[in-house]
Amino acid sequence: MKITKFGGSSCANAAQFKKVKSIISADNERQVVVVSAPGKRFAEDHKITDMLYLCHQLMEISLGGEEVFASIKERFMDIQHGLHLKIDLEPELDQVEQKLKTGASRDYTASRGEYFSAKLMAAYLGYEFIDAAEIIRFDQRGKYDEKATRDLVKERIKDCCFVVPGFYGAQEDGNIITFSRGGSDITGSILASALAAEKYENWTDVSGFLAADPSIVEDPIPLNTVTYDELRELSYMGAPVLHQEAIFPARQRGIPIHILNTNAPEDYGTLILPKAKRNSDDHIVTGIAGLKDFMIIDVEKYRMTEDVSFYRKLCSVFEANDIPIHHMPSSIDTISVIVREESIKGKERKILEEIDIYCSPDVIEITPGLSILAVVGENMAFRSGVSARVFGALADSDVNIRMISQGSSELNIIVGIANTDFERSIRAIYDEFFKVS
Repeated sequence: MKITKFGGSSCANAAQFKKVKSIISADNERQVVVVSAPGKRFAEDHKITDMLYLCHQLMEISLGGEEVFASIKERFMDIQHGLHLKIDLEPELDQVEQKLKTGASRDYTASRGEYFSAKLMAAYLGYEFIDAAEIIRFDQRGKYDEKATRDLVKERIKDCCFVVPGFYGAQEDGNIITFSRGGSDITGSILASALAAEKYENWTDVSGFLAADPSIVEDPIPLNTVTYDELRELSYMGAPVLHQEAIFPARQRGIPIHILNTNAPEDYGTLILPKAKRNSDDHIVTGIAGLKDFMIIDVEKYRMTEDVSFYRKLCSVFEANDIPIHHMPSSIDTISVIVREESIKGKERKILEEIDIYCSPDVIEITPGLSILAVVGENMAFRSGVSARVFGALADSDVNIRMISQGSSELNIIVGIANTDFERSIRAIYDEFFKVS
């Protein structure tokens, strides 16, 4: 059995639905299909999920929203008519609109994109529809419940063939809870794990991962294989295609994840494996990714390392203010806390005051405008000179390095540079490791 998940671009209109059916028909092992809400049909178009969020926002503050919902309804009806389906969605769409007018939750509202997309896909493929609310379970705190979900999936999905909406599940009382945006990837991985699938296929609008962002690097090489660990690092650092949380369920069972292109199903894509077999001729670096808009908070205190509680007290300040720490490079008397600017916005003064109270530092300095780059590759381990090549490439491009971090696994090299040097740095590192001289 293969679990196949189709993203928003693959479900954008009737023409894309037809491509999905062709892909499913080509392999009888594709027995469970997960779908996203319809995405953009063209560049200026709107994703259904964005429209649903807007509709909820407008209705919540009594500013209408009927016109937005009418556009949403029209999108689904266009797909239905384009596929000549006999299913009648209109009464149920009207029921959803009434629920929105009477205070339906934000999560419920957002989930309806996947719900109706799956209804249409099931009717078109001739598969059974299973509502994700029946099998993807969240506990009363709103946290995903793995054991309950696994039991429900095994009980409900026994034979072929099914279509399941992605992105959401429900608590035991039926209250709808969504994953974070892009969460349909997670649904597919959860089902692959629960059903011990042979493979989890994730169909999107690109032919897998590239070694770097194509909007920055011209024609970067495609990645035929990456490992779970490499993918985790690249996804965390902003590489698109797959939701970073989608890795864990499949990884638990050692299930390969295959990123494929709905618009070019003949392309190999990227196969994600527990371990990749590579030789000395393969590239040392697998990929390069990065994110902008971090902030450095430098905390200096003489004899800091002699205070065994210092790190705990410093970290507790960020924990209490719900600010994730991304990196913490340090020296003898200074520690640098790296956080996203958006996570600390509006809390800067409070954070500085609490650090001063609990840590009694000699100096605190804040520097915004930092970008973080990750150079990732399992082939980098135990190879001398890799870091020198990274730093040399940046130096040759006149880029100053503000921060350096590398774990003992040697899976990645993290560097912090100014936002203004972001694109130039990625191009420099890519050229160093991938361009043939």
